[in-house]
Amino acid sequence: MAKAQKSKTKAKRRVTKTENHCPIPSSVLFVIGGKENKGENEPENKKKPHDFIKMEVLKKFKELVTKKDPVVEVITTSSSEAAESFNDYKKVFGELGLHNIGHIHHSVRKEVIDDTMSERIKAADAFFFTGGDQLKLTSIYGGTDFLYQLKERYVHENIVIAGTSAGAMALSTPMIYAGNDEVQELGGEIKVTMGLEFIKDVCIDTHFVHRGRFVRMSQVIATNPTCIGIGIEEDTAVIVRNGQDVEVIGTGLVIVIEGFNVSEANMDDFTEENPVTIRNLCMHMLSSGNKYTILQTNPPHK
Repeated sequence: MAKAQKSKTKAKRRVTKTENHCPIPSSVLFVIGGKENKGENEPENKKKPHDFIKMEVLKKFKELVTKKDPVVEVITTSSSEAAESFNDYKKVFGELGLHNIGHIHHSVRKEVIDDTMSERIKAADAFFFTGGDQLKLTSIYGGTDFLYQLKERYVHENIVIAGTSAGAMALSTPMIYAGNDEVQELGGEIKVTMGLEFIKDVCIDTHFVHRGRFVRMSQVIATNPTCIGIGIEEDTAVIVRNGQDVEVIGTGLVIVIEGFNVSEANMDDFTEENPVTIRNLCMHMLSSGNKYTILQTNPPHK
């Protein structure tokens, strides 16, 4: 079966366009929905499609890192099994021809304050945030020179910033950090904080279809209607260029949720355990090859 026909979707909303003076990022974000294929004969948790490609997502990561013999830093700070996670990626990256693989892991915030790892940040051509607990990433790196230098390179140089699962969720703002399928239908049960903010006014969620996370993302968007939600399925990724041009690859779906025209929502009703009501959400279902443009509707203060 051939890959889905390419199409391009632009968010439609009632806004007055204003000039955005923020610099356009020179780098690429590579955002993975989790459980990307690492060489198995079929994707995990789903029926094997006819056009399945082994390691398709990680091969694309290598392709995006265009420098010859690049340096890749794997950041396992979100993981409770850091050594195992790093060894898994070092092995698969080696199979793909990436051999200069470094390991960055911080257990507490003081470690990164004491050592900003400035030289390693300057030398790397790509950074890969692994899965685990996204709140570890924001609480350890938020407001640090480490994050500032990484963002400076992201904006002004040509590198790749990648993340999978929790490492992908942390790249955005707002960032979901709690609220599973048992409580997602109830108002106020989805917990959100600032992410690392490589993309602003975008909420990323992962394992999206397999773990049934549509309702929780809808809550986030209805309570933050200037944002869009990007829900990424497993073994699927989005490439974000210029900070707003999105392209889908992989075996699954990406679901984009827009709340610009929401006319009614009841997430602020905490007095009764009633399911949420949201009217006039807009949704796009995108598959490999499809594109989407994130319009800039919330310009920064000058």
